Amino acid sequence: MLIQLLYASRPDPAITAEQMESILLQSRRNNPPLGITGILCHSGESFIQVLEGGRSAVNDMYNRITRDSRHRQVELLHYAEITERMFGNWTMGHVNLAKLNPAMVLKYSETSTLDPHKVSGRVSMALLQELIASAAIVGRS
Repeated sequence: MLIQLLYASRPDPAITAEQMESILLQSRRNNPPLGITGILCHSGESFIQVLEGGRSAVNDMYNRITRDSRHRQVELLHYAEITERMFGNWTMGHVNLAKLNPAMVLKYSETSTLDPHKVSGRVSMALLQELIASAAIVGRS
């Protein structure tokens, strides 16, 4: 059974660009054997991540994330059984939210700065679908 899980969190303020790259490299190395695909979006103020895969693997990964000191205020926004993966082409796609066109973010948010803790999971998923359509996701594997 395939699961899609979307969460938001606040990054530890001490996370550097090098640590962010390390997180992505680690995900891209560790996710394929677990059958996990997805996308990680970040700004200096928030993470939004979608994990897709088998229920046990996704649940285990999410539980590790909730205990990871690099994440604060972890909040589950969406959890559903799916028939197919939306992010199946990415072992862990990546979007730097700070580099998005503010008009795109404003389409889904009250301001041009996205705060996933203030929008619904459905709104966040709509933004992610637009990111796929606009080819804003990097790190395709």
